[in-house]
Amino acid sequence: MPREKSIFTREYAIFLSTLRRLRIEAGVTQSAVAKAMGRTQSVVSKCERSERRLDQIETMFYCKGIGIDYEAFVQILIDDLKGTRIGRRSTRPKK
Repeated sequence: MPREKSIFTREYAIFLSTLRRLRIEAGVTQSAVAKAMGRTQSVVSKCERSERRLDQIETMFYCKGIGIDYEAFVQILIDDLKGTRIGRRSTRPKK
């Protein structure tokens, strides 16, 4: 049976928590992310508070706004979903 699409699932909460944590660790404001996404700061805030669902394309632009490759974000998210993030080195991409 397929899972219901919802912003209230445990997995979606972890997804948002991971995005927000990475943004904060990167020292990036919601306004800066909004600019990268072509949205307003209030949209980013609503997304982080689970009042608005992010789609995959918006997530890619969010990642760009915080300076992390989308593929790296997906791997971090997978680790967070599995609960295996402990001991992980910095999430910032190497320059």
